[in-house]
Amino acid sequence: MRVNVTVNGVQRQADDVWPGESLLYVLRERLGLPGAKNACEQGECGSCTVYLDDVPVCSCLVAAGQAEGREVRTVEGLAEDELHPVQQAFVDEGAVQCGFCTPGLIVAAHDLIERTTEPTDAEIREALAGNLCRCTGYEKILDAVRAAASKKADVV
Repeated sequence: MRVNVTVNGVQRQADDVWPGESLLYVLRERLGLPGAKNACEQGECGSCTVYLDDVPVCSCLVAAGQAEGREVRTVEGLAEDELHPVQQAFVDEGAVQCGFCTPGLIVAAHDLIERTTEPTDAEIREALAGNLCRCTGYEKILDAVRAAASKKADVV
């Protein structure tokens, strides 16, 4: 089957997609967007989180055909001419270690900050609850989200 989807603002097409193929597989293997990571394939770790029509989803759980005619925004699509402030905050705060969980955490943090300009620590923890990191104690990740939120609050 053929899947037509707008990814990061660009109309894309994937051919020869089999019915059980995930959106994650299409993004990574057919469209060359390796940002979303394939970790658990069960929607438990959050590493594959992308926006589907502006709603964060685990792309490993979305059948590719479900994305037909829809809009997908990946971690790559958050950056424009430079890193998005959330991405930059992860770099600045040392929140990136192995990097496997980072794309999903960044998308989740971006979604939170788009909805809440001054999130509390409890709101940050809740927003990131679906994302697992096996390298850190999460403190640097929380620092990065706080820094990105603070930067956005200064702009607003």
